[in-house]
Amino acid sequence: MAEILLKADTGRITGSRSSGRLRAEGKVPAVVYGLGRDAQAVTVDWRELRAALTTDAALNVLVDLEIEGQTDLVIVKDLQRHAVRRNVLHVDFLRVSRDVAISVEVPINLEGEAVAVSQEGGLVEHLLFSLTITAKPADIPNEIVVDVSDLAMGGVVRVSDLSLPAGVVTDVDPEEIVVTASAGSREEPAAVPEGEGAEGEGVEGEGAEGEDSSGSSDEG
Repeated sequence: MAEILLKADTGRITGSRSSGRLRAEGKVPAVVYGLGRDAQAVTVDWRELRAALTTDAALNVLVDLEIEGQTDLVIVKDLQRHAVRRNVLHVDFLRVSRDVAISVEVPINLEGEAVAVSQEGGLVEHLLFSLTITAKPADIPNEIVVDVSDLAMGGVVRVSDLSLPAGVVTDVDPEEIVVTASAGSREEPAAVPEGEGAEGEGVEGEGAEGEDSSGSSDEG
C-alpha cells in the first residue's frame, strides 16, 4: 500500500474556541497517539489532509506524519465531521508499526452481473458492506471484491467464501452472509371478490337515479 506524506504542526492550544479559529484558517485539529507514547496535539492543513484521504485506500491510507522533523507511520483512527455541513472537525491519528498487525474496516464491493438471477427476475442483495480484518499495515487491502457473475437464484456468499489477500485474516463469523440472490418482489393487483363490482355499480346507479328524480321534482 502506498504511503502519503503529511506535515503536522505542534503547539496548538486545545479548546473549542482555538479549534474554531484553526478551522477558519484552513487547519484541522488532530491528536496523535499509540505505541505506548504520549498523545500529542497537532494541526494539519485541510487541503493536504483531503488529498491524503481521497486515494483508493480512503481512511486506511498509510500516512507518514512529519512532526518537527521526525516521521511517524500512522493511520486515521477516527474522523469527526460536522453533523450538517460534513466538514472535518477533528482527526485521531494512530501510530502503527510496520511489523505489527492492526485491525481495520475494509469495504466490500461487488463486481460483475448475476445474469442467471436477472433472467429469473431475482435480486442481488448486498448485506455486508465492510469487513473487520487484521493485517500488517502494508498488507491492508483497499477493498475486498466479490464477483457475483456466477451467482444463481437462491445463491449465497458468506464471509467464509471471501478471497482474502495473503497476510489478511478476519475474526468475523464465517457464516455471516455478504450477498444473497432472492426472488424479486412483484406487486400483483388486488383481486376483486365476485359480485362486488356489480354491487358497486348498482349503488352508483341508484344514486344517479335519485338525483334525477330530485331534479325533476324541483323543476316541477
